Amino acid sequence: MAKTEHRPTSRVLDILELLANNQEGLSLTEIAEAIDAPKSSILPLMHTMAQRKFIFFNAHTYKYSIGIGSFCVGSAYTSNMNALQFIKSEMKYIVKKTNEICQMGIFDRGQVLYVAKVDSDDPIRIISYVGKRLPAYCTALGKALLCQKNIDDLRELYPDGLKEYTPNTITDFEVLAEQLKVVRKTMVATENGEANEQSYCLSVPLFKGDDILAAISVSIPSFRMTDEKTELIKSLLLETKVKIETFFREHDIDSTQLTLSS
Repeated sequence: MAKTEHRPTSRVLDILELLANNQEGLSLTEIAEAIDAPKSSILPLMHTMAQRKFIFFNAHTYKYSIGIGSFCVGSAYTSNMNALQFIKSEMKYIVKKTNEICQMGIFDRGQVLYVAKVDSDDPIRIISYVGKRLPAYCTALGKALLCQKNIDDLRELYPDGLKEYTPNTITDFEVLAEQLKVVRKTMVATENGEANEQSYCLSVPLFKGDDILAAISVSIPSFRMTDEKTELIKSLLLETKVKIETFFREHDIDSTQLTLSS
């Protein structure tokens, strides 16, 4: 066991992993021997996990096996991955049609957290990565995520004001609020060199009911941006928005299911 691990927690996970790989079930003695722990130490853990239905105790065989609670947790993970797989398949379609990077982000305390991306094959492209964070007010993804906010909401989110990242960064709350009104009307957010002077970006919010769960965007090096490409990207993003929002409704997806990716 690594020194940084919490022993009781590690034992719980060891037990679950052990039972997951033993379909016939194991006795308390067998479990204790397998994880090298005293029976007296793990018995309270076994009782709690059995009560919570993460494991099942067979009173006839005196053996433990994996329980319905563990199945539900595993099923939730599978659902998460299915949601992300669907979204990334749509993102790949956008990349195929535009040959530009497509990203997904969620809102986290005034910032955009990038949770998924699909790169293009073009050797000159925007460099980004999953796990990256940027202030929402200076990115297209962020403006899509902020589009329901009014000026008072914005001032509360950014009590220290809007920091300038490039000469193009919007630092005036009133200007930002007006841009968000346009996003609410068109469902398309734009950003032109506000976080990175060499990039242009378009994004759409992804709703479930009245809530914005995430946003997807296409980022382009500014020198490659044309009116024709802008219209193509807008069309693709809006088309994909409808597909993903339909998926959210039909599969009852929430924001917690959009935070795993690679």
